[in-house]
Parts: sequence; structure tokens; C-alpha cells
Amino acid sequence: MRVPLSWLREYVDLPATETGRDVQAKLISAGLEVETVEHLGADLKGPLVVGQVLTIEELEGFKKPIRFCTVDVGRANGTGEPQEIVCGARNFSVGDKVVVVLPGATLPGGFSISARKTYGKTSHGMICSSDELGMGDDGTHGIIVLPPETEVGKDAVELLELVDEVLDIAVTANRGDCLSIRGVARETAIAYGLPLRDPALLDVPGPNAYGYPVKVSDPAGCDRFTARTVTGLSPEARSPIWLQRRLQKVGMRPISLAVDVTNYVMMELGQPLHAYDRGQVQGTIGVRRAQEGEKIVTLDGVERKLHAEDLVITDDRGPIGLAGVMGGADTEIADHDPSEEGAGTTDVIIEAAHFDQMAVARTARRHKLSSEASRRFERGVDPQAASAAAQRTVDLLVLLAGGTAEAGVTEVIAPSAPHTITVAADHPDRVAGVTYGRETVVRRLQEVGCDVYGQDELIVTVPSWRPDLTDPNDLAEEVIRLEGYENLPSTLPRPPAGRGLTGRQRLHRRIGRALAGAGYVEALNYPFVSEQVFDQLGLEADDPARRVVKLVNPLSDEEPALRTSLLPGLLAALRRNDGRGSHDLALFETGLVFQPRDAARAAANLPVDRRPSPDDIAALNAALPDQPRHVAVVLAGAREQAGWWGKGRPADWADAVEAARTVAREAGAELGIRKGQYGPWHPGRCAELTVTVDGAERVVGHAGELHPRVVKTLGLPARACATELDLDVLERVGDTVPQAPSISTFPVATQDVALVVDAYVPASDVEAALREGAGELLESIRLFDVYENAEQLGEGRKSLAYALRFRADDRTLTVDEASAAREAAVALATDRTGAVLRG
Repeated sequence: MRVPLSWLREYVDLPATETGRDVQAKLISAGLEVETVEHLGADLKGPLVVGQVLTIEELEGFKKPIRFCTVDVGRANGTGEPQEIVCGARNFSVGDKVVVVLPGATLPGGFSISARKTYGKTSHGMICSSDELGMGDDGTHGIIVLPPETEVGKDAVELLELVDEVLDIAVTANRGDCLSIRGVARETAIAYGLPLRDPALLDVPGPNAYGYPVKVSDPAGCDRFTARTVTGLSPEARSPIWLQRRLQKVGMRPISLAVDVTNYVMMELGQPLHAYDRGQVQGTIGVRRAQEGEKIVTLDGVERKLHAEDLVITDDRGPIGLAGVMGGADTEIADHDPSEEGAGTTDVIIEAAHFDQMAVARTARRHKLSSEASRRFERGVDPQAASAAAQRTVDLLVLLAGGTAEAGVTEVIAPSAPHTITVAADHPDRVAGVTYGRETVVRRLQEVGCDVYGQDELIVTVPSWRPDLTDPNDLAEEVIRLEGYENLPSTLPRPPAGRGLTGRQRLHRRIGRALAGAGYVEALNYPFVSEQVFDQLGLEADDPARRVVKLVNPLSDEEPALRTSLLPGLLAALRRNDGRGSHDLALFETGLVFQPRDAARAAANLPVDRRPSPDDIAALNAALPDQPRHVAVVLAGAREQAGWWGKGRPADWADAVEAARTVAREAGAELGIRKGQYGPWHPGRCAELTVTVDGAERVVGHAGELHPRVVKTLGLPARACATELDLDVLERVGDTVPQAPSISTFPVATQDVALVVDAYVPASDVEAALREGAGELLESIRLFDVYENAEQLGEGRKSLAYALRFRADDRTLTVDEASAAREAAVALATDRTGAVLRG
């Protein structure tokens, strides 16, 4: 919201010495975010005067049209003689009043003006456009043409109000009242302790039976609708300079008198208005929900297909406006065309209504159509200001366009009671930790417009312009901000000494360091996903991962759900980095995933004046979705780079499995690995990862190469691999107590064994049987060779070669002891898996 200081002074008698910087500091202290103070005309130096064009000579022989003009500037040039000026603009004629900058002046941007020879003539000054004076867009894209009655030689700096200070305020979503000069003036008056001249305090006639007919079919969507009619407007009337300049300073472009007046009143009072050409409105004006499939052409010339939830303004033909967002082209105010006698709008209907915040917000988002009106309705508009805004608009149209206000006044109002809040007088004290006292609390609440009654318990009636004040904590915040956030004491909490990181935090850090040491780079991703990503990952229709928690107000409509897996974000990061030329990638992430509970609960509001009790926190956690922590990795490209040392090696499914083993080792968990098939992984190159929980086997994740279909759908590098594990389950079953390895001084006995099994038998099953059969003497076992040859082994058979290390803690093993342990291991493997010792 841009607020000119000159406009603000009309409603608050600020000291003459107060600058924009001073007001900025006061408003920031009161809680408003004043981002900048713009000094208009700070580097502008005269003489800048009003001139009248006497003659125009067209210069020939140049690439663009050039005109040599003589301009009467009165005595401003010291001689009274016409000023000779070369100008390339063509939107003015002989007799027009224009703005002339004379030699010796400086324009915004440090552009100095002097007499200079150009196009074969000497130009003594310049005829100015609005851009050259830093005025903003006036819609002409040419020279400023002033009204005919403007006095020649008059100081244009004062006439055009070129010197001013403009405060640029970032208005938060809850302070819709500050999207108006009225609202900012109220905050300024409170900050300085000065009275406010409220521009909404007008004498407004009551409703009667002679007003334009209006029918509101949806009082929940529109609880107030005021209609006034002004006739006999002069089609030639134009917005005066002061009105145009104020609109330009707040960032709006002057269009036509009727439209400019409605925009001016909106910026002044915060109430959006709309003016309809009465001659184009057919029958009763109505407010209702749109019918599915209805269409409307809005003022921007776009035909829009309406949704059944859209709130619309109608006449007998159908929709003529999107309520609170934008009017329709059918009833647009027509500009005067000098070539057509009588052309232009002469009779208008003024609409000042109050629409539901959510209805306007959803319509604006649905049609991707944000407007100044919708910005205000979304944040909350004062419903009591509608009739005053309509009256102010009528008064200005009568004054500036010579119109006549009809006696009819239409007001359709849905009954409603003012909002009251019961709050303890010392509640702000307990929230802030400061003793304000009842008198201060009552005074501050009255300053913002509240009616306050009671002693120890206050009954507060909230003003109509502050719909954001809904509960006691909102009132406490008003007291605190007006008393000054900077006056709150700074108190640091005292944590219990000596606790440090929790075991869970230490585990997460160890896992991160271990993966980083293995060559992985951590990538943190947003936790939001679209539901279409589950189709892209190839998940079954009944997969539990498809049950998501949806956000009521997502950052993006395309990603409204919270993730149930880390893979969508990591794979997107993999694709993005690969697209930017980084083809050898190894990324990891540890983070929460979100799983909805079977029974949804509403979260309670926690107290702010004390620490929540364990029961309060437990109730809050029970209302939240389950949030287990997962760890995931993705790989693509080369795992080992090629160089003088060798050919290198591409990343494959075995690296993904090894990443899972790395995580399990850090968690102290024993990880089971077997062939599996799930979602995005290749069915022949997918490992199912398990642990034993309370005596039962539980799947905690998968690892391997991604399915080619998933790779193609997501645009990933070929043969990309991934792993994902439930870290919370690993932490539960793991033993993180450091175990010192036992070191034996006795020699090791090594025995190799090669077993032939059917090709479908998992190597992990054979290894488990060998480990169990070998007994306590077995120190380690390692698979070092897999061999397949149909001619030597037979069709559908493979050979698995293992190295077995035997050692005793108290003696040197004999050959017979080591061989016996080996034979026992082979016997059990033969019994369980059908393995045959390879000869």
C-alpha cells in the first residue's frame, strides 16, 4: 500500500517538521512494515512552468516526425517572449496548455536542461511528459496536456504536486484496514497520540423505496449491498489534476472520471466500489452463485467460464460482474468520443457491497484474476463503510462531473450482531510478561476502536473495520504492539544442563556423516507433492503410500499433499542437476514423511501464558499425522570415475544396497536383504530390506535400480538407482552402544566353498544356512564369486563361492576342526536350499 504523506496529513495533524522517515519509524514501532519511503521530486529543480502552444512547425527530412514549437510561458523566462522548443511528441495541438521545463532546471534522474541545437534548430527547454517528471503512467504515453483553464506561467511543480513523500507499506494478510488511507491514518493518529478526522464520518441518507432494485439471493456471500444512482454526468468531464496525481502516487493509472472517482474512494476508505453504465444495465441487479458453465467477459476483455461457487453480480441477462473481483464488459463505463455527439456514459449506478472473504479469494485464485478490489475483500473490508463510500462517490461525481444525485437509496443488509470478546483485564500482562495494568489495556483497545466494559473481566466489542480481532490473544497483541514490541523484556529459556543431543539426534548425525563419507551429498527438498507422482512411481491403487495428508491452504495448487516418501523430492533434484550438466550424482536426504491417522482429530489451541502441560502436548500430537523419519539415497552416472588408475565404474543396484547397509551399521541394526518387488524399482533388480521387530520380520525399505518406465516418465538418467528406509524402525531395533571388537592372538583358518544351487535361490538364504551350520567358530563369511554357465552347471543353475574364516578365542584350530565346521555348514545349506558342493 502506497501512502502519500500529503494525503495522510489531511486526516492527521502531523507536526510540520515530521518527515516520511519519522512517520515510518512510528508506524514500524506500531507493527506496520513500512518498507521504503520514496522522495518524489527530491532532485527536481525549476523553473518548471505552464505554457501555451502558440505555433507548431513540422520539420521535414528526419527519420522521425519532429516539430518546432513556440510556447508562451508568461514572464517565467524573464523576457515574456515565446519560448522556442523542439519536440517529437504529437499528442498536442496549437492552443493546448503544456508543462515546460526551462534551461537551468534539473529533471528527476539528474537530467540537466540547457539550450541546445538539434535538428537544425535551437531548443530552449523541453515540453514534458509524465514519465520525464517521474509522475508515473497517466495512460497517454505522451506530453502532459493540462486543462484549458490552467494559468500560463504558473509553477508546475506546485500544480502537479511533484514534491511529496510516499510510504510503501507491506500490509499483512490480517490487516485489510491498512489497505486504505483511512486505516493508515488511524494507525498514525494512535502512534502520535493525535485525533483522527475520519473520512467515513459522512451524513448518509437512509434507504428508501425509490432506489434501484437489487435482489441478493445469497446473503452469506453478500451481507450488504448499497446502490446509488447519479444522472446527468458531463461526458466531457475529466478528472482534475489533484485527483489524477493522488491515484498516480498510490500506484494507479487514471482512466476516466467515473472510474477514477471509484478508485479514489477505494484508496481513501478501503471500500471497493464499482460503477455501472445505467443505460447498459437491464432490469434488477442481483447477487447469486453462478450456474456451472455460465460465461462472462470481464473488463480485461477475457471471456471466463464460471464455476458454481463463483459469486456474481447479475441483471436480467445474466452475470455482469465477478463479485468483489472485476466487473463485466457489458456494463462498462463508456469514454466520451468527441467525434460522436452525445457519446459517453451520462448515468451511472454506484455499487458499494460487502462480500464474503473466502468467496472472493477463491474466485480470484480460480480465475487467476487478482485486482485491487479482491486484495481488500480477501483481507477484510469494513462493512459499515459501504454506505459512506457510496455517498462519497456520489458527492465527488456531482462536484466534478455536474451530475445529479437521485433521491433513491438502496440498501440490502443481512442482520448481524457486532462481535464481542470476553477477556481478563490482565490477559495481555500474562501473554507479554509485562505489567500493563487495566487502565493501559482499556485505553489501547479504545484507541483501535473497541468499546470496552467491565473491571477484572472485560467485555470488548470489536470495531467493524477490524475483522481480524477474533479472540483474547488478538486483543493482547493490539495492546502489546501499541505499547511497543521493543519494550518487551528479552528472556532466554533455561535448558536443563548436561543433556546435549538426544540419542535420536546423534544417530541422524552419524548416518549423515557416514553417507557423506561414502560420497553422497545431502539434498533438502520441500515436503509437498502432487498425487499424480504416485502414478509416475508405479504404485498400486491400494498402496498405503497413496493415503496422504492434504493441506487446506497449500503453497501451490499443483502440490497440495504432504509427502509419504522422500523419493519424489530426491528424484526431482536428481533430474534437475542432471539437466544442468552434473551427470555423476549421489544424493541423500533424511526427513519426515506424513501418514494420516485412521481417526481425524481437531487440534486444540495451546495456552500462551504458560508452558503447555504434558497432556496438552500429548493431545496436540494425537491430532497430528504420524511422522516417521526416513532416509533415502539416489544415484546416477559414474560411481567411480575413470582415469589413469582405471576404467571407473557406473553406479548400480549393488551401490544402493550398500547404502542401506551403511545406514543399518550406524543404527546398530541387523539388516536382512532379499529379492523383492515394489513400486518404482525394477522387479529383477530390487532388494527388500527387513529387520526383526519383537520376534517378527518387518519390511523397512527397498533398494535397487529404478524401473525403466519410471525413469522415462520422470525424465531421469538411465539406470538410476535408489534406496529408502524407515529410520525410526531401524533406531528401535538397533543397538547403538559401541561394541569393541574382540582381537584374538590365535591364527585364522580360511576355508573356501563353492555351492551350486538353482538360479532362483537367493544368495542370502545360502549365506544364512552356512552361517548357522558353521557354528560359533565362524568369524566371518563373504560371497566372492557368482558363476553361471549352462554347459558346466546345467540350465537354470548358478555357483556361489564363499570365503569362510574360522577362529577360536582360546586355541589354535586344527585342520580337522575347521574342516568339520565347513562340512557342517555345507550340510545345512544342502538341506535347506538344495545346494550341491561344486566338484
